[in-house]
Amino acid sequence: MNDTTSIFIGAGPGGANPQALELKRANRHGLIAGATGTGKTVTVQGIIEGFSRNGVPCFVADVKGDLSGLAMAGSPTAKNHDIFAARAKEIGDDAWAYADTPVQFWDLYGEQGHPIRTTITEMGPLLLSRLMDLNEVQEGVLTIAFHVADKDGLLLLDLDDLQAMLVSCGERADELTTTYGNVSKQSIGTIQRALLQLRSQGGEHFFGEPALDLDDFIGVDDKGRGIVNVLAADKLMASPKLYSTFLLWLMSELFEHLPEVGDPDKPKLCFFFDEAHLLFDAAPKALLEKIEQVVRLIRSKGVGIYFITQNPIDIPDTVAGQLGNRVQHALRAFTPRDQAAVKSAATTFRANPGVDVETAITELKVGEALVSLLLPDGSPSPVQRTLIAPPASRVGPVTPVERGVMIQTDPVGTKYDTAIDRQSAEEILAGKAQEASAAAAEAKAKTEADKAAAAQAKADAVAAREAERQRVAAQREADRQARLAAQQEAAAAKAAANSPWNRAITSATRSASSAVGRQVANEVSKAVFGSSRGAGAGIIGGLVRGVLGGPEPHHPVTEELPPGPLDGGGRVRAGVLLRTESLEGLGPA
Repeated sequence: MNDTTSIFIGAGPGGANPQALELKRANRHGLIAGATGTGKTVTVQGIIEGFSRNGVPCFVADVKGDLSGLAMAGSPTAKNHDIFAARAKEIGDDAWAYADTPVQFWDLYGEQGHPIRTTITEMGPLLLSRLMDLNEVQEGVLTIAFHVADKDGLLLLDLDDLQAMLVSCGERADELTTTYGNVSKQSIGTIQRALLQLRSQGGEHFFGEPALDLDDFIGVDDKGRGIVNVLAADKLMASPKLYSTFLLWLMSELFEHLPEVGDPDKPKLCFFFDEAHLLFDAAPKALLEKIEQVVRLIRSKGVGIYFITQNPIDIPDTVAGQLGNRVQHALRAFTPRDQAAVKSAATTFRANPGVDVETAITELKVGEALVSLLLPDGSPSPVQRTLIAPPASRVGPVTPVERGVMIQTDPVGTKYDTAIDRQSAEEILAGKAQEASAAAAEAKAKTEADKAAAAQAKADAVAAREAERQRVAAQREADRQARLAAQQEAAAAKAAANSPWNRAITSATRSASSAVGRQVANEVSKAVFGSSRGAGAGIIGGLVRGVLGGPEPHHPVTEELPPGPLDGGGRVRAGVLLRTESLEGLGPA
């Protein structure tokens, strides 16, 4: 009962009121809601099969692992075969038959599919703040870190890059505070702790390269069937914020990546968001506005978004108002909140006089739903109680061996299997830190060397002064010793001169020299004057004795001289024959 313009959803007993999702209106988004165990997963599986048959690629988060069965055809030996065969007959779906669907498996952790990675820069501060549960102040600091990284040309690819960037911002806190506003180290510390928690949740596997190429999501196989991208989310669900933030990022990337196409005949991609309430739980206003904007505008990019959740009131009114195609499975009105959900769901459908929506919601069987879809003219169809058509693929997970074979043989190949760690913020900042450290070490070494040189120069100056002082002291001591030696020599000489022996020798020498002198003087006088007596002879004698050092004649000054040729008659003269007094005797006789 499928054609090229719509997807058969189901019908009433006997094929009454068949419900089909118009491909031209499939980008108007949709909601599939219902309590656990009411058949939501089988409904989603059937809708995805219909999109794929019509050449529309899909992305679905496989929370429980059941949707991996899309890759394998159902089997007549399966335990639910009889139920499905009976349902197909009941609704008059004569074309129903088992068939597989082309599937590509993905996994953020790279365990059950190709790794999905993105960079920190592509994620952006808003989504990261939600992912790390930051408040407005901390989000502001994170935004500053992104801005500084962009300004400095630093690539933020993985968590290591972001951590290094935050450390750099902390070191430059004073500078950045002046330029961008308060950047407190306490806020940076809180963000660092949040990063540590994100790592413990496996977030480091999500951030890095090679980043996901969205074109790998949008493709068809060789039969023209749209490829279904199944994200293994069973492990990811242990980190709800990582799961919801990733899917929101993916929607945002699709919005930014795809061109405007208006209203195409069929969507370019359909996006199924299971456990959609996680997207909106505790979401700040800015994030809700972002979600609303993406849901409202991504339609023009040819993308249809289908939210899957247990309770329709989990979806904010601003988003729920954008969901034109609705499939509501049973709700259990056991609590006041459940009862409010039933009333809310009843008011969202276009009224049908033949259906009491509020009553029917609590009475629906497994595999039965209230359905209202957009008609070709864009108006919602009146709500109908509908038996959901059975899927053609396997209901239940594939085996690990089957999954492995499909991963190895799908069109993606090994493109994302090996992580790439190219130079980015962490390496560049580490290099700058190393250069700064080396420069600081060099400056410190130079300072230490200068200090050592100055200390050595000071020590050398002190040593030189000490050496000079010692030299001067030694010279003084030598001079003193010399003076002392001279004094001692003089004293010794004086003492020797005053000794009896020296006096005797001196006296003998003088006596000898005196006698010799007198003798020589007399001889000279005789030779000159012919006599040793007289005034002339006296003068000559005195002179000779003065030269030879002889003593005066041993007679008193008043000694009467014998008459001589110069006394003129034998006068008695006081002719003291000393050197000076003898000269005074020169004159007339």
